[in-house]
Amino acid sequence: MFNLKKYLSQKQAIIDKMLDEIINHNPSSLSSRIVSAMNHSIMAGGKRLRPILCISACEVVGGSEEKCLTTACAIEMIHTYSLIHDDLPAMDNDDLRRGKPTCHIAFDEATAILSGDALLTLGFQVLSQKSNDLPEEDVVKRLDIIHQIAVAAGYKGMIAGQMLDILSEGKKLELEELKQLHLAKTGALIEASIYSGAVLGGGTESQISKLLEYGQNIGLAFQVTDDILNIEGDSDLMGKSVGTDYNRDKSTYPALIGIAASKQFAATLIDSAVKALEVFDMEAEPLRAIARYVIERKK
Repeated sequence: MFNLKKYLSQKQAIIDKMLDEIINHNPSSLSSRIVSAMNHSIMAGGKRLRPILCISACEVVGGSEEKCLTTACAIEMIHTYSLIHDDLPAMDNDDLRRGKPTCHIAFDEATAILSGDALLTLGFQVLSQKSNDLPEEDVVKRLDIIHQIAVAAGYKGMIAGQMLDILSEGKKLELEELKQLHLAKTGALIEASIYSGAVLGGGTESQISKLLEYGQNIGLAFQVTDDILNIEGDSDLMGKSVGTDYNRDKSTYPALIGIAASKQFAATLIDSAVKALEVFDMEAEPLRAIARYVIERKK
């Protein structure tokens, strides 16, 4: 039987080691405070869901971990930048993230902004790193994934979702509007992670299409579960405050359709995600297990 806990632990250790090597490679005295702030946020014990999905998608189409590891780490840097900025006083104004003081609390607001900027730009620096022995076919693939990640992180993706989230406070969104918000804010980078791994692993067009279907479903289910955990979750386990969505009068799935219906919706999304993987054999077990984990997690 597939052991998801062991799989996640092994992948997290590999990703953490690579992140440490990238961020702490020859730091200058000029950037020492920024590097400290970057490390504070990126090494705070995240799930590494996006880079693990990137690696798993690469492996499921026959690629190797080495093919996509730096790309997976770049995606985690971009994700962490978004969390640092989301926590700022001008945005969600959160004091805790993963059980630790948020970056602007541990350092200061200016340092948090700059460290987020640094992680974002470092992510794209890593993605575009020159390699003299890279085959021309792989150069084209890399340009493609840089484009896809930029779109997912940009004003039509993650940033659009965050803007919609801010604008929706105090308003009651329609279900379809809420779905589009979540697909942009959370789902876009998850889909880009899976796409990047599948492309670098040499996936066919049909394989990539099914993996993107999987990604869209788990991305939305992840956010629905986050909405539920914001009500029912244990703040000690989650490492952040609960009840904040209600306090900010945000539109959430539980607020619109209730807790029970939200749980059923998340379960239906996961069923659809797993069904999309039917074209793959046992090599897709990590992705199937991750899908179930998305709605069973406690943090």
